[in-house]
Parts: sequence; structure tokens; C-alpha cells
Amino acid sequence: MYQDFIDFARKTFSTEEFIPLHAPIFFGNEKKYLNECIDSTFVSSVGKFVDKFESDVAKFTGAKHAIATTNGTAALHIGLLMAGVTKEDEVITQPLTFIATCNAISYIGAHSIFIDVDKETLGLSAEKLEHFLINNTQIINGDCINKLTKRKIKAVVPMHTFGFATKIDDIVSVCNKFNITVVEDAAESLGSYYKGKHTGRYGLVGAFSFNGNKTITTGGGGMLITDDDLIAKKAKHITTTAKIPHKWEYEHDMIAYNYRLPNINAALGCAQMENLPRILDNKNKLAKKYIEFFKEKPINYLQGPKDTKPNYWLNAILLEDLEERNLFLEETNKKGVMTRPIWKLMNTLNMFKYAQTGNLENSQWFEQRVVNIPSSVIL
Repeated sequence: MYQDFIDFARKTFSTEEFIPLHAPIFFGNEKKYLNECIDSTFVSSVGKFVDKFESDVAKFTGAKHAIATTNGTAALHIGLLMAGVTKEDEVITQPLTFIATCNAISYIGAHSIFIDVDKETLGLSAEKLEHFLINNTQIINGDCINKLTKRKIKAVVPMHTFGFATKIDDIVSVCNKFNITVVEDAAESLGSYYKGKHTGRYGLVGAFSFNGNKTITTGGGGMLITDDDLIAKKAKHITTTAKIPHKWEYEHDMIAYNYRLPNINAALGCAQMENLPRILDNKNKLAKKYIEFFKEKPINYLQGPKDTKPNYWLNAILLEDLEERNLFLEETNKKGVMTRPIWKLMNTLNMFKYAQTGNLENSQWFEQRVVNIPSSVIL
């Protein structure tokens, strides 16, 4: 079975060489725009490509505003600040996520609480979230207070895992009952939709990543999207060192961050955005090939759940158990076909081992079985 998959991967990607998990692809105006940027000398945080990249992402997602940042973690960090999260507050998220989700929470001095994922979406479970809030919190003076720690729960951060949209409308509905703000970790989901609406647009803000392994890349980069005018204005201000506009004076009115995406990275992003529809179509075709291949195999290929349109950023399969998972990983990587297990649960890492959790049975089940398989664009 493992050799069947290796042979299929080599045939699909038309190579006998090493097959990476997800390689960036450049087949448009990348070099042209980069040369334009260099010739202009505006290669840092000021330039036309930053503004255009923000406009392109806002238009594509349907968001009113987009604020470019140095990376997805920075976008999420600012998003949490916009949600009013402060030191010693608590933020609920899922244990089955990339470390950046929890790092951004920790940057503020806030504490993570881990609630299980949904079996259908691999994203935060609205049902388990509501169960936790009903049984462990109370509303005092409009704030959601954790009965155990006496701290405020200020935000919930669901993550759209591998580009599969979680049941975000249900999560928002639960949070509204408890006066909690939703900040979407949409880092992996550019081009993913839930009930016809792009991910990142259900919460107060949504954060995207344009790292080298994402659907499109700026080398390193991120984006915060929102429909809130005041939030957008403040986010732009706080990501540009809170500098008050002036022709020559250096005046700043608050502690802020140097998180503005450089123009040279944005130039790459503008070229990538022009080909995003083609990239997404290509990735959808690759997913269909995997669906057809695994249909007759004793391995479950993960597909988009009902009411979603995934971007299929990273294709994923479910092995029978931990032993099978490890055998598959060992054999494929030994033969030059890169595969990777899903992340270790955040609550098992030393930094978060004392965090409060709910019942994490689904997350633990996935941790032992999920493997990502090659997902690069094929032209």
C-alpha cells in the first residue's frame, strides 16, 4: 500500500526526485514586480505594492479592510490586541494547531485554554466550547469570568485547519452569548469558504499567513482583515510604530509594533494574487486525484465537510492508528516523498502543560492518525 502511494505521487508530480510537502510556485509577474520595487528604491515598509496587496486581499476575501503585516503570527497578535485581550486575560483555542496560535496569545501575557476540535472539521468544536462555557464560567458586569481562575475570558481563536473551514458561525453564536470576541486564525485558509463567505470574515478580525509554504507566498508575510472601520484604523496605526503622520517629525502616541509588511514582499504577493484563482483550481484538481486514488484504499482521505469550500492547502489522510501512521511516515520519507504528521497537541508542550483543558478525545485521536501528503501546485 505504501509503495502504491509512492508510485502514485511520483506519477502525479512527474518526478523521480525528492517531492516536497508544499513548494512555492512562481509563474507570473513576480520578477517584473520585484524589479519595479527595486528600481523604485522603496523596498521597505512604504510603497505602492503594500497598498495594492492589501487592496487585492480585501477584494478577494470580500473584507472591507486588510492590513499587511510581517507574518501571520504578527497579524494574529494584533488581532488579539484589537479584541481587547490584555495581560492575565484568557483566550480559548484548540490544542490541535500550529504553535503560532498560542505564541500570539502568550506575547500579550494572556493564558490559553484548550477546547477540543470537531471530528468533522478538525477545527474548534462549537458544542464543546459551549459546554465548557456553561459549566465553567459566569457573566459578571458583562465579562465572562472563569470560575476556576477568576480571570476574564476575552477571546476565542478557532483555526481553519489545513484550509478546512470550521463551523465558524456556530462558534460566533456561542461566543455572542458569553460576550466573547472571536479572532479567526485563518492562516492556512486563503481561498476557503464557509456557507459562501470567506474564512476570516465571521469574527471581529481574521489573520492570514503568506509564509513560503502557504497557498500563495510573500516569502514571509501576513494580513489582518476586518469590516470594522475603527479596528482597521487602529490596527494600521499600531503596526506602523504608532507614528503620527508628519513630513519630518517623529511623533508617536502609544507603544506599538514595527509589523508593517515590506514593499518588496508585497510585490511578490501582488503577482501571486493575480494567479490565485488558477492556483486554487489546480489544488482542487489535485485533491480530486487523491480522492480517486484513496477511494479503493484502506486509508481515509480528508475532504471538506458540508457547507465548506476548502482551498486544499495541505492534503491530509487518516491512518488506522499511531503504529500505521509511523510506518507510513518512515517509508514515504525514506523513499523521498515528503509526508508529515499533524502537530503535537499544544497542551502536551512544556510551555502549556499547565493550561486548563476540556475533554480532548478528538484532538488526541487525530494526533495519532493524521498525515499530510504532497500538496504543491502542478502546472
